[in-house]
Amino acid sequence: MTLTSAEAFSGEPVTPTGGGGLVRLRLDVSYDGTNFSGWAKQPGRRTVQGTLEDALTKQPPGAEPPRSVVVAGRTDAGVHATGQVVHLDVPALAGESRSGRLPVDADGIPDLGRMLHRWNRYLPADVRVLGARVAPRGFDARFSAIRRHYRYSVSDAPWGVDPLHRFDTLAWGRELSVERLNEASAELLGLHDFAAFCKQREGGTTVRELQQFSWRRTGEHLIEATVSADAFCHSMVRSLVGALLLVGDGRRPPGWPVRLLGDRVRDSAVAPAHGLTLTGVDYPPDDQLAARADQTRAVRSPIETP
Repeated sequence: MTLTSAEAFSGEPVTPTGGGGLVRLRLDVSYDGTNFSGWAKQPGRRTVQGTLEDALTKQPPGAEPPRSVVVAGRTDAGVHATGQVVHLDVPALAGESRSGRLPVDADGIPDLGRMLHRWNRYLPADVRVLGARVAPRGFDARFSAIRRHYRYSVSDAPWGVDPLHRFDTLAWGRELSVERLNEASAELLGLHDFAAFCKQREGGTTVRELQQFSWRRTGEHLIEATVSADAFCHSMVRSLVGALLLVGDGRRPPGWPVRLLGDRVRDSAVAPAHGLTLTGVDYPPDDQLAARADQTRAVRSPIETP
């Protein structure tokens, strides 16, 4: 997709314009968040965004390095991703790559399969670009998304967690009931104000549609939560998991989390970051991408209390 400079950096949905503009690319990214201070760039901190942008600067997929990348879902320090999505805008090349060794396609972009190999040579072992392609018309990694999926992994073994999974699985230490976890989770599904489970941000909304929240035992002592929503506010997944774990081990009744939801008062523990992984982001069909971005930008109004 080709776009003008003004469109590319305005934050608005973009459309192709013809030659001489910028080209939007989609990258699929995976990372181990253990040694990162989260996704977003911060001065003096090692972040996923900063690390990825460094590699893109060393080997830009266009005539100049991208100004910045836009991510589908920012992750906190210690949170992992197997299905993160980003977009970036680069000036089209004319005829050949900067090194002169890669052919350039009709969009002015060099062979992205070979570019992917080069980026991964520059990236450290805890970040990988899994795929790269020219984005379809109207695509925005953040605003075009219709759904984000997370997994939270917990061990309820009395001895803790398998050492090989200590960086991506929480050691709970108390036996958990999957039946109780699912009973309580089901009551939270739907469109609600999740203020009780979010860190408030000025000017932001805490209204979200929780589309899936389920638990299953994947091993003798391993349990996974699957959490999906149209979007998540800050710390929402970890706050939900923290509350539900207290239900699962019997310290709170199954109806407690939904009562917190109704009270809109934050009064639950936040589960540690390392058990959480962003596993995927869903988008609508290509011809609906721009409309979805417009819809997402419309701020949801608060839900009235009956």
